[in-house]
Amino acid sequence: MASIKDVARRAGVSISTVSNVLNGTKYVSEDLKKRVNIAVSELEYEVDPVARNMKSQRSKTIGVITADMCGLFYPYIMKGIYEVAIQKGYSVMIYDTNGVNEGPTSFDRERQYFKALVANRVDGIIFCSMVTEGMEETYVKEIKRMTSQKKRIAMVSIERDFSKYGIDSVFSNSEEGAFKATDYLLGLGCRKVCHITGPIYAKVVKDRVLGYKRAIMKYGLPVDEEKMIANGDYTHQSGYLAIKQLLKSCPDMDGVYIANDQMAVGACMALKECGRKVPEDIKVIGYDNVFLSSVVDPPLSSIHVRKKHIGLEAARALIGQIEGEDEVSRETVRIEMETRLVVRRSTQSDAPSDWILSDW
Repeated sequence: MASIKDVARRAGVSISTVSNVLNGTKYVSEDLKKRVNIAVSELEYEVDPVARNMKSQRSKTIGVITADMCGLFYPYIMKGIYEVAIQKGYSVMIYDTNGVNEGPTSFDRERQYFKALVANRVDGIIFCSMVTEGMEETYVKEIKRMTSQKKRIAMVSIERDFSKYGIDSVFSNSEEGAFKATDYLLGLGCRKVCHITGPIYAKVVKDRVLGYKRAIMKYGLPVDEEKMIANGDYTHQSGYLAIKQLLKSCPDMDGVYIANDQMAVGACMALKECGRKVPEDIKVIGYDNVFLSSVVDPPLSSIHVRKKHIGLEAARALIGQIEGEDEVSRETVRIEMETRLVVRRSTQSDAPSDWILSDW
């Protein structure tokens, strides 16, 4: 097997020149580049990635900590992350805390995953944190210490805005999205709009409850939380059970905003079982606009979140940190993704079909 010395000897240049050509670290004339590349081809020389990474202190690996890889939301984000990572020559390690389903207990797992990724010497970490608001500042200090001990490890937060702590953040405005969903139902004439939440300990869920309440207050209507709000866990089973609970506590409801599309599918199944027509009796709107929302019957109105773009922008910001040279003068990246309303037949019986065929 040829070595870098063999390439240098064949090309008639120094070893440092060969290294500069292969790694693009310094300017090399076109003539020398050509001689080196010909020698590499003739000798079938392959760069040793381990040796190169040890020298550069880079592993060309990024870590991702998600909260529910078995759901329908995070795969979209991972698709965006992978797209950028592959283009830039990085491999990806995924750790899933199952935070959506296990709640506070998953936070300890999240911390352990940070330690594991640091031990694996990844170059950067994209993470969705389940930390409570009261512990945010302390936790950020902890992970910043962890990621700066042996080498600086870049970080990007998704779904949570940690930019005030100097951590790049890519997220959508959940409160505003929930407001849009509820305001839309009220604009259609609904006057008893209920809400099925996600796991209530999560900040994004609390934000969506705030958006729901703000829309109802805009119309001067009362909110009886015990009767009009039911908690779910983002699964279709929880949506099924929650809507049955609401039918008992608020039998005159005429609309329901549900915090994700999976729960909305379960809710529609339960409504059908109970003889309630969608949208004639009860109008239903979900959140996230995953592919499932366009193929169920009736197709679900939903709040569209730019899921893949969250992954794309998070990966770009992370690799920008890793490969950037001037960390001191660099400004913290804060990207807030807009949400938009998608109208289908679960709220308007004459809405056109718009199957999602290309985004999954």
